[in-house]
Amino acid sequence: MMFKQLFALCGLFLILAGSAKAQDTNPVLFTVKGNPVRVDEFKYIYAKTNQDKADFSEASLREYLDLYIKFKLKVQKARDMKLDTVMATKTELDGYRRQLANSYLIDKEVTDKLVREAYDRMQQDVDISHIFIACDRNASAKDTLTAYNRANNLLRLARSGKNFEQLAIDSSMDKTVKENRGNLSYVNAMLPDGYYAMEKAVYSAKPGDIVGPVRSNGGYHVIRVNGFRPARGEMEVAQILIRKGDTPEKQAQARMKADSIYALLQTGAKWDEVCARYSEDKNTAAKGGYIGFFGINRYQKGFEDAAFALAKDGDYTQPVETTIGYHIIKRVSHRGVGTFEQSKRSLTERVKRDSRSEIAKQSMISRIQRESNFKEYPEVLQRWTAQQHDTLFHTFRWKPSPNKAYIVLMEFGDKKYTLSDFEDYCLRASRDRMRGKGYPVEETINKLYKSWKDETTMQFEESQLENKYPDFKSLMREYEEGILLFDATKQYVWDRANTDTTGLEQYFQAQLAGKYKWDERATVTFYTIKTDDPVLAQKVRDLAAKKPSADVLKKFNKKGQPEVVSVTEKKFEKGKNKDLEGKWKAGAMSESKTDATAKTTAFFKVESIEPPAAKGLSDARGYAVADYQDYLEKQWIEELRKEYPVKVNEEVLKSLVRRP
Repeated sequence: MMFKQLFALCGLFLILAGSAKAQDTNPVLFTVKGNPVRVDEFKYIYAKTNQDKADFSEASLREYLDLYIKFKLKVQKARDMKLDTVMATKTELDGYRRQLANSYLIDKEVTDKLVREAYDRMQQDVDISHIFIACDRNASAKDTLTAYNRANNLLRLARSGKNFEQLAIDSSMDKTVKENRGNLSYVNAMLPDGYYAMEKAVYSAKPGDIVGPVRSNGGYHVIRVNGFRPARGEMEVAQILIRKGDTPEKQAQARMKADSIYALLQTGAKWDEVCARYSEDKNTAAKGGYIGFFGINRYQKGFEDAAFALAKDGDYTQPVETTIGYHIIKRVSHRGVGTFEQSKRSLTERVKRDSRSEIAKQSMISRIQRESNFKEYPEVLQRWTAQQHDTLFHTFRWKPSPNKAYIVLMEFGDKKYTLSDFEDYCLRASRDRMRGKGYPVEETINKLYKSWKDETTMQFEESQLENKYPDFKSLMREYEEGILLFDATKQYVWDRANTDTTGLEQYFQAQLAGKYKWDERATVTFYTIKTDDPVLAQKVRDLAAKKPSADVLKKFNKKGQPEVVSVTEKKFEKGKNKDLEGKWKAGAMSESKTDATAKTTAFFKVESIEPPAAKGLSDARGYAVADYQDYLEKQWIEELRKEYPVKVNEEVLKSLVRRP
């Protein structure tokens, strides 16, 4: 018994020593109300906030430390106010966590890897031949097995030394096999959706390897990898086309015409002029024959090879024959695959749309299950399935058993999931459950169980993210503390500054009186005369020049008669109205402007110029509120410093300083 106690005590010492060693590498920089903020957290947020200005000088570190302490004081107050327990805050945080978790699980482990994989494969074109056995994805199990066995037998024959081309001609269900003898020429990643398995197989093979059977959306493929070459990228070209005739004589004439055009170019004739005159491609002739960019396998092999053989921009080929006719091809430019950063965005979008993402996701789910001590009990599911009836299970009337079945169906380590949990999922997934009508109930239940198992696996992995990804933990802390800071500051500063009218007035009079001023201001009267009669307009103008606007209105607007003159009065600071330039004096008037369509005449008069003056609270309210918020925040920080003791470890802080 004594030995057991000593052994346990030694184990405890080892654990404590290991913990202390780990914390030595991440010491406490400062505490707020006894709560530690460690070096790693501070370095992360300091570098993230300052980016290229994060020079780790003592002045920079101390300046940011002061800001971060203020931030942590406010967060501590928010926690003491129990703002972290408010349902709206918890809901917002849960939503952000799910969104961020999806980014970490799917983007980091699936999308990012697939994007890098596709980019690496894009560096090489691969020449392949195949033997194709058609089999639709929705084919019955029997037909699928028959197609697979047939493809597998062809694979065995090909690997035994049988002539691959002859096997393709004899057995391939590819409609082009008679022309290409099974050769698909060069291909490049990414292959079309549904052909990821083929892409993976050929890029993993060596020249001469025969691989398969590989499943695609269309069926099974037995593939021979003929060779690799550096990726051709894309060529930007223009062409002059002379179409073939339908008789040998016309074809010979077309060839001679193409040769004569080539000779004409050789003598120095301008490409665009020759193209416009002779090219028989009506869509491009007037545009210099411009086709644009194209990659491998878009045009016929002879056309492609000739175009990619051009060494320099501006070079052009001799006439190249295709089934269409004779082409003289001019190179405009060439672009290779590009850097990873240049390609990443477009590849990411393609990967997300491609079914390979789901394949990779399933691989990730399998990896999570392997690493998480996952166990499942299929016999429990089988017994439960046997109790379900197709006529009820596939309808909205189905309900879980009222006697909660807490029999374990699967588990991740110590976390167990019961039959009752699965029944609840089946109830939630009513659409998928009812969609299974017409199929055996076992098939529907197996699909639901697979979906539930995948969902549960992802949820389990999400719960482990803080332990696996320090960045995830930091982002969640930032977001949570950001919400708490916002809510606490709203109560103590922003709302108070906007609603405390008495405090704002007192602060304005004591601290801001005279801070905000008007520049010189002009009081301007705008006259609109509702007639285009120049005589009447002049009479109004003459009176306005000598009398105030009230006298003008009294003179020309008579009771019971239509209004003749209307006026509006506005004030403008100096330099804020271009129409007042050169008229900045009392009594100045603008020229009269007549609108013939509206039949009105308008002008303005500067009534007075006021000297600079202090703004009142109503005039400077927006600025005053902002100043008052700053004042309230400073007061709040002072109160928080008194309420919550802050201790800074100077030795740790100085250890962060980097000398120039």
